[in-house]
Amino acid sequence: MTHIEWRTYEAGHCMHPQCGTRRGGMWKMARFPALAFLLRHPAHGAMLFDTGYSRHFFDATRHLPERLYRTVTPPRLDETESLRDQLARDGIDVRHLATVMLSHLHGDHIGGLHDFPHSTILCSREAWNDLQARGRLGALRRGLLPALLPTDFPQRVRWIEELPRIALAGSFAAFGTGYDLWSDGSVLAIPLPGHAAGHYGLLFHTPDDGQVFLIADAAWSSRALLDGVPPPSVVTSWLGDTPAYLATLARLQKLRQSEPDLRIVPSHCEEHSPR
Repeated sequence: MTHIEWRTYEAGHCMHPQCGTRRGGMWKMARFPALAFLLRHPAHGAMLFDTGYSRHFFDATRHLPERLYRTVTPPRLDETESLRDQLARDGIDVRHLATVMLSHLHGDHIGGLHDFPHSTILCSREAWNDLQARGRLGALRRGLLPALLPTDFPQRVRWIEELPRIALAGSFAAFGTGYDLWSDGSVLAIPLPGHAAGHYGLLFHTPDDGQVFLIADAAWSSRALLDGVPPPSVVTSWLGDTPAYLATLARLQKLRQSEPDLRIVPSHCEEHSPR
């Protein structure tokens, strides 16, 4: 079995009322980290899962109507906090990052994509088609900022749905099909529908022989997985598909119960922030 080394980074964070991410939550402002992940495959090298914020996000939301994005969910990013800067401090050259996988196309997940011009991009065709079908305001309404995608995106992208398929078994059977990134079963992209079009998580084994499941925004926190409390339906319907979101959350909650040693990592959970 191939084991994957991994590390979590926080590339900025946003502030938002707790009740926007948890049904029945309080109106007080809460901090939500924008987590990105570095994975190392022994044969295929380093890859990223999402990129968090960067200065490119602030450039893309400088003017109306896109400025509404950072008004609704005010982001914070220190001058040297972008993922590229943090990787450089760790001695990692962006030219050596073979792949950047995008869990979905919301701006807080692809805000730093321009900083990785040498990487192949893994993305869902469903997500791309959904973006292409929307006008400027329609995209913004769904949390999408087309300016964050590089102009050579079509030349660099590999579609997740065209990767080798694996029928999931055991506790993961409810998730249907996994997509094998390296054709060796070591890293699987798993569909987690509901939050956004073409929303995917990533499953892999670690050197300590445990498993990690990066679930992006399929749940806002580990607490949500524990008690099954979703965001208000007005939020899930605004961004995606409420029935699909609730079904995915229920599957993840059941998975957590049946696999207590599995590390399930949401992308905006303070509990998993390295800070």
